[in-house]
Amino acid sequence: MTDASTEEDQTDINKRRARGEFVRGISGFRHAIGDPVFPAEPDRYHLFVALNCPWCHRVTLARNVLGLQNSITMDVAFPNRTGDDDPEAPNLWEFAPDRIASLTGETLPECTSETGTGKGFRLAKGIYRAEGSEEQSLPILYDKIQGRIVNNESAEIVRMLDAAADSLGSTIPAAERVRLYPDEVPRHQIHDLNERIYTAINNGAYKAGFSSDQTIYETAFDAYFETLEYLEEHLSDGRPYLTGNHFSEADLRLFPTLYRHDPVYYVRMKLNGARILDYPYLWRWLCRVYALPGIAEAGSLVHCRQGYFGRSWNCVVPNGPLKPMSYPEAYLHPELATL
Repeated sequence: MTDASTEEDQTDINKRRARGEFVRGISGFRHAIGDPVFPAEPDRYHLFVALNCPWCHRVTLARNVLGLQNSITMDVAFPNRTGDDDPEAPNLWEFAPDRIASLTGETLPECTSETGTGKGFRLAKGIYRAEGSEEQSLPILYDKIQGRIVNNESAEIVRMLDAAADSLGSTIPAAERVRLYPDEVPRHQIHDLNERIYTAINNGAYKAGFSSDQTIYETAFDAYFETLEYLEEHLSDGRPYLTGNHFSEADLRLFPTLYRHDPVYYVRMKLNGARILDYPYLWRWLCRVYALPGIAEAGSLVHCRQGYFGRSWNCVVPNGPLKPMSYPEAYLHPELATL
């Protein structure tokens, strides 16, 4: 179920964090749909996500492209975590449909109460504590019948949804449904791309944006843009997707970061070397993926902008970018990037 791109090396984690490096922790719940106690069947499973989180975005993308919206229910947390005045603790994911977003001055219609456990937890941490865990991350895949967490590692959730899509109740006929591991593509090609994308792009954006050491930031910055150049060249032969003619897990993993780059990461993660719009083949790939059924509905740049900037040092959300047009509308225009 796993490959090397699933998780980050934890060696000397405290020392690395102390010197300013962002080090992502390891998820603790690693059961699978298909295990004897977690059978693959419709209307049994539930997802807890935050739409600003790119790791959650992987999962919502998989749910949509695999046609599982009707058979796997989902709750959405508010994009800003709890503040210093919260009675429980700061920096916790909260299910708070009545919270007002500073970006819009209104509630966010996608946000929900917690409905998956039947206990109405306000915080994602409550779901974990019910099982004796002090974890607090999203996404969570939850078994509503047993009242147990199945898994909280996004890469593994994506793969199990793909493998069990028929049994889970996909509304898309198998012959028409995306396969994240297409039979036509050798798996090592997908794994090699996954490794490169996770290290330099997905996690690399966080290495750059959340590290407090200049040298660590610059190393992550350089690796990020070197990999964008590599992917631009990789797509320059005219292939529509990263592995050729078929959308795969590698495309799904790359999309959440590039979707955020121009409107969010360029500023918030200090990744201002270039826009995706400055890479014609990557831009057209981004627009092509965005146009696939279910992709646009799986994310929200309102949640992204609110979540990333709304918890920055002054909590002010930038209005732009406005040129050449606002986002995500720009993703409907592949012609904006000229070869």
